[in-house]
Amino acid sequence: MKRDPIVSRPLIKMQRHLRTPVLFSLKIMADKSCSVRKNSVAIDGCTRNEQLLSPVRIGRHVIEDPVLLAPMAGITDAPFRKAVRKFGAGLVVSEMIASQELVTNRFDVRAKAEITSSDGLMSVQIAGREATWMAQAARMAEANGAEIIDINMGCPAKKVTSGYAGSALMRDLDHALTLIDSVVKSVEIPVTLKTRLGWDDAALNAAELAKRAEDAGVQMIAVHGRTRCQFYKGRANWSAVAAAKAAVSIPVIVNGDVTDARSAKEALKLSGADGVMVGRGAQGQPWVVSQIAAELKGQVFQEPSASEKRDLFLEHYSSMLDHYGVELGVRCARKHLGWMLDRRPEAAGTRAKLLRETDPERVVSQIKAVFETTHVAPTREAA
Repeated sequence: MKRDPIVSRPLIKMQRHLRTPVLFSLKIMADKSCSVRKNSVAIDGCTRNEQLLSPVRIGRHVIEDPVLLAPMAGITDAPFRKAVRKFGAGLVVSEMIASQELVTNRFDVRAKAEITSSDGLMSVQIAGREATWMAQAARMAEANGAEIIDINMGCPAKKVTSGYAGSALMRDLDHALTLIDSVVKSVEIPVTLKTRLGWDDAALNAAELAKRAEDAGVQMIAVHGRTRCQFYKGRANWSAVAAAKAAVSIPVIVNGDVTDARSAKEALKLSGADGVMVGRGAQGQPWVVSQIAAELKGQVFQEPSASEKRDLFLEHYSSMLDHYGVELGVRCARKHLGWMLDRRPEAAGTRAKLLRETDPERVVSQIKAVFETTHVAPTREAA
């Protein structure tokens, strides 16, 4: 498809900026890399003879290990996707992008849709309520390098559903299908869909939406095992995703509360899904997507050592300063640093001080100090 020069030029400019060296040097240990070391053994009943995962196809793309990184607003930006990609992921998805704001040239929204060289196979997720905006946004994303377009019909946030977007679309499947049809017809790349079980327990219509979406040309669907009204409360109902799986022949991915190989195995068993999508479980541990994939195949995944984690977080921090600029980057990085520290409870005394720090040099020093003064053996929740 021919690129729209008006559309693609601003993003190309931003990509060029991202490739320039960051002005603030973190002096991290660039000669060390976080390697993934795997050995074939039985893990929680998963052996090499029991394959819980099989490759899935999305258009021309074949995902060998369908353990995917879920789109998360304010989290799955380019620096975080890069950190996850360092270990491997079947597919990464951008943050949710408001279609109208993308088309009307809001710089901060366009930045979310940019494709970087480290993204590998990446899907750009768009959201909205108007078919025209959705179609234009999909074309823009395709013109700028997206290989898959994902449609958001699962976000439960009030600011999204009050605009009749996200999971609110499950209350009007006819209108939802006009958006799907418009996006599918506007691009040449595959289109996927992310949704929930339904609006509430009285309207569990994910299976109907999945079937109608497949008929409209959607090539994969991910279902979060909660309703919109549940938000993230309670436990994801993986068994309820089975209805959507039974309704279609395209791949179905189960999402919600998948945090390790044990929960992934149970989610696959109860839903019959073709793969899993990891969201909040990856916060503070970007290697977990690869870890789940390895352990589902009966391999031992050796977590990064303390020094490797230190280097990983320092590199992630540097990437955020480069991506957002120093002032905004320091603020945006705090949630990631908080999740890192949450997984090292022995460093709790450092948390408040580190998250209030505004000087990047001191942040770096404190990150190094956390890993120099705490030596905790890696935990394997999915052993």
